[in-house]
Amino acid sequence: MKKPTNTALNISKSAPSNSSKSMFSQQVGQTANRKLRAQRHNYKLVWAGLGMMGLIGWSVAIPTMVGALIGIWLDKDYPTAYSWTLTLLLAGLCLGCATAWRWVAQEDQDIHKFEGNDDAD
Repeated sequence: MKKPTNTALNISKSAPSNSSKSMFSQQVGQTANRKLRAQRHNYKLVWAGLGMMGLIGWSVAIPTMVGALIGIWLDKDYPTAYSWTLTLLLAGLCLGCATAWRWVAQEDQDIHKFEGNDDAD
């Protein structure tokens, strides 16, 4: 069995070059900037994320329930060959999902716009 040599392992005993030092210091600087931004904008905590999940859930649940309740009322007072309850329940669900989707997309856009402005600091 052949022993690996320093050249085979690509080990250099010389000092790092200036370009690798500058790349390292650039990476350290970027990491430090990210940490400073996170400390500066610390208002988005875990509770804010959980609250957003709750709001998204309610934005889907409320239109779905309203559609179902209106459908039950229509089925009871104005019976037809098809179910108003099922139709309006699905319509409420679609409306709620579209609202939640739009809300999440808007939040994502705001976050990326906000991060883009911080990079100029």
